[in-house]
Amino acid sequence: MADFWRLIQNENMKIYRRLRSWVMFGFIVFLPPLISLLINFAGPGIEITAWEAMQTESVVLFILITIFTVVIAAEAVAGEFTWGTIKLLLIRPWSRSAILLSKYLSTLLFALFFTVTAFIVTLLVNLAIFGSAGTPAAETSPVADMGTYYLLKFISLIVIVTFGFMLSSVFRSNGLAIGLSIFLLLSGTIITNVFSMVDKAWVKYVIFMHLDLNSYMHGGQGMIPSYPTTLGFSLAVLAGYFILFNLISWTVFRKRDVTA
Repeated sequence: MADFWRLIQNENMKIYRRLRSWVMFGFIVFLPPLISLLINFAGPGIEITAWEAMQTESVVLFILITIFTVVIAAEAVAGEFTWGTIKLLLIRPWSRSAILLSKYLSTLLFALFFTVTAFIVTLLVNLAIFGSAGTPAAETSPVADMGTYYLLKFISLIVIVTFGFMLSSVFRSNGLAIGLSIFLLLSGTIITNVFSMVDKAWVKYVIFMHLDLNSYMHGGQGMIPSYPTTLGFSLAVLAGYFILFNLISWTVFRKRDVTA
């Protein structure tokens, strides 16, 4: 187990020793106060609470965090082939499964680190600028409500990142992995709106219909008007895709010939 944690530590060093990763982190830290200050100085005609500002900023931040993590995930395996370091990695006394798992966990830890940072920064910044006035009347506290929002967003993020990691394992092009993963992220809303008009039961099993888990907050019934779903059903569908993506990743990576 100690050897495996050293393997994860090694993967984290690859991520955080690059200036690019800290530039990404800078966006997460400095973008929320910039947006909040712009809103605050825009004029007295704009009335917004700390929680509304936090949610608006969080939407933007989660798009950035997903893109940033997809970039890391895409390079996790495909980058080793691009840089020609895959052979040096595989001759070490670790199984291919352990190597791939360490890369996958390091990617998720990167996403978790950025997500927790985004939650803390947006919360503290907006409470400092706008105060706690205008707290909505709800069964749960606004902090707990935003915590639920972040949790559901993070689950969707994991699925998209796992898709990118699968592409990184299957193909040797990190550009393809990044491009298709970002397409899944950015086109999800459009594709969801198209499929929501299809009056067929099989639509309930399309991954795009379940990436917006926040549609279940405050009594929502999902993204398919003709076939209302539950949060548990969406989580089960996403879990199925999650398992499928990982099975493909592990199967292809363990059998891949790297002698060429």
